Amino acid sequence: MKRNLPLVELARQNRMSKRTPGSSLPGWARYLVPSAADLIFILIVGTMCCTVIATRLLGDAGIGWHIRSGELILSTRSVPRTDPFSASMAGQRWYAWEWMYDAVIAVVHQRLGLNGVVFFSSTIIALTFALLFRLLLRCRTSLPLALFFLILSLSVSSIHFLARPHLVSWLFTLLWFQILDSSEAEAYSTGQRKLFWLPVIMLFWANLHGGFLLGFALLGAYLLSALIDFFRGDPASRQHEKSSLVKLGTVTVLSLVASLVNPYGFNLYVHLYRYLSDRWLMKHINEFLPPNFHGAPQLCFAAMLLLTILTLALARARVHLSHLFVIMLAVASGLYASRNLPVASILLTLIIAPLLSQVFSGAASNPQTPPRLSSFLERVQSWSSRMTELELSLRDRLWPVAILVLGILVCAHGGRLGAWQVMNAHFDAKRFPVEAVDVIAERNIHEPIFTLDSWGGYLIYRLYPRTQVLVDDRHDLYGSEFFKQYLTTIRVEPGWQVLLNEKHVNWILVPKDSGLARVLRTLPAWQVVHEDGTAVLFRRV
Repeated sequence: MKRNLPLVELARQNRMSKRTPGSSLPGWARYLVPSAADLIFILIVGTMCCTVIATRLLGDAGIGWHIRSGELILSTRSVPRTDPFSASMAGQRWYAWEWMYDAVIAVVHQRLGLNGVVFFSSTIIALTFALLFRLLLRCRTSLPLALFFLILSLSVSSIHFLARPHLVSWLFTLLWFQILDSSEAEAYSTGQRKLFWLPVIMLFWANLHGGFLLGFALLGAYLLSALIDFFRGDPASRQHEKSSLVKLGTVTVLSLVASLVNPYGFNLYVHLYRYLSDRWLMKHINEFLPPNFHGAPQLCFAAMLLLTILTLALARARVHLSHLFVIMLAVASGLYASRNLPVASILLTLIIAPLLSQVFSGAASNPQTPPRLSSFLERVQSWSSRMTELELSLRDRLWPVAILVLGILVCAHGGRLGAWQVMNAHFDAKRFPVEAVDVIAERNIHEPIFTLDSWGGYLIYRLYPRTQVLVDDRHDLYGSEFFKQYLTTIRVEPGWQVLLNEKHVNWILVPKDSGLARVLRTLPAWQVVHEDGTAVLFRRV
């Protein structure tokens, strides 16, 4: 049984079969006129770097220990094996499995400061969604639908707009799916050869972020689809199905081997399994909890799910088995944990938007469609087709490169563009204990400090190596038993002083209005050293 050509290949054949409107443009105009993808890239980078969103990108203190870990890697030229930041875990084995990202972000921070960290993160986000828009057009998605789904996907992903290594997984997921999808073309040899780029991507992905496991899940979806096609196909097409199955299997094995090229080898898989299978941690870490559909990003994902159901109902005969498996994977992962919403929305967009565009195209030529509606759809389709061909004829390289150069220059000059301060990335003093940490640094306090796990990364960023923390957000390092004690202390439950006494805690930094702060104020053994609108610092007398 022959497989349908993927939408990317249909778009390629369509473009080759006719002269595009943009072909009449002079050669220089194709480079100087910004494409829609260029404008999307520029708009995202500019908005995230030069508005309050820049502070939101630094809304997760974990970037602090990522930076310091990268600096440690650069200075020692080795990946740390034991924890250097925590007094609680001193000497304990630590899996710095995002070490490559840490090293890169440390270089960015050393050269360009926090402005550079924000600019780097914004560039990855902008590149991901500009490429998503470009791929939608190549898949023959109508321009209005491509813009609609792009905005919807951006809105869903805003739940995780944070300067962390997961942003790399968004981009790699997009590239990974595109290569797999284009390889489904029966007579498209280039698409088949692209498959062997997957092990190369995996070599980096496995050292950048734990999201590389999604790559294997997508490979499994396409392998299962190819296996089903092989058994249900007719004898004439079985040889081709066998060839595709063998290539997918070979690429899967090569990708698995590539993933083992990391500082920890197979032990990385063991560690990730223990971490992700710890039910207590999964139930108490916010980003691993199912989405709460009272928030705007979650509501946008619910709208995307409804559009997915509608599109599948209208175009069920056109959905290939591999796409159906990917849809199931995306929906399941998005409903399982909030942290999966961005990649789930990207995958759904890549499949649903082209299908829905085909549905509208079919309705325009359907004689049963009311004449007015059919005429309207035909006009929209004609305009969209012309604009899409013009967009694809433009060379969208010059403007993004110019923005990258400009952004680097601005960051190198302290966020200034001439006389204007256009960037000022910093940790929000209302969210993090900025003033309190200033006091700790001024007093030259060297003893370990007990604080919130969500603040620990910020303290590491500001105080390492002079002062250690007792806890931070590396939940896989501390484990569930430690965090059970930690929550008992933070919530001031019976036995709340056990952890403080066992770890010989003499300094505590907590939110000003927290329950622990209220209790400590009443105890003569603890003295307030500093208090501001965000945090209060206690010292054991």
